[in-house]
Amino acid sequence: MNWLNSEAFTVLGQHIKWSDMTGNVIGLLGLALGWRRSIWTWPVQFVSGLVLFAAFATAHLSGSAGKQIVVMTVAAWGFWQWNRGRQQSQDGSIAVRFATWRERAALAVAAAVGTLAVGGLFSAFPTLSWDPWPDAYIFVGTVVAMYAQARGMVEFWFAWLLVDLVGVPLNFANGFAFSGFVYVVYGALVLWGLRDWWLRSRNAAPPLPEGAPA
Repeated sequence: MNWLNSEAFTVLGQHIKWSDMTGNVIGLLGLALGWRRSIWTWPVQFVSGLVLFAAFATAHLSGSAGKQIVVMTVAAWGFWQWNRGRQQSQDGSIAVRFATWRERAALAVAAAVGTLAVGGLFSAFPTLSWDPWPDAYIFVGTVVAMYAQARGMVEFWFAWLLVDLVGVPLNFANGFAFSGFVYVVYGALVLWGLRDWWLRSRNAAPPLPEGAPA
């Protein structure tokens, strides 16, 4: 698996690794499938995590590899969630909705507490991360976004936007040019996906009261 960490090509002095390119391109495809509300978004995100896990494990980057295990676990759970709820909308597709205020507060608290905990862990063990606090922010933000996506919440797109705000400059600044470019494309997909899910959630027919005639 060492080929994953070899150089694929160089662009403007930036060295692009096969692992960086392959894992992120697959992840980009997974996000596009999420926009289309395709259940295949989860297997694709799982494969993206698997590729990056193999690359990081081969390079003996245990912290980065461990993060991909969490991403793959959330992807497997998301697949189960969407598979279980496929019939929630009238056309048989995945139902999307806005989160309640309580759910939004829970997501925000989980993101803040998670970032503090993971950032503290990365700071205590520097070998786990190359940039502890931004890395913790991106990692926790990604998990929160995937969780919200699994629950069909429109807010998952906002979570991805917040990840992008840090991910784009951070990756370019640290020499991960391809990841930085992919995060820019992520931003465009997020805006389009947000619009699509927003409109679908507004156009969704409200459920009939219990006992009311169909």
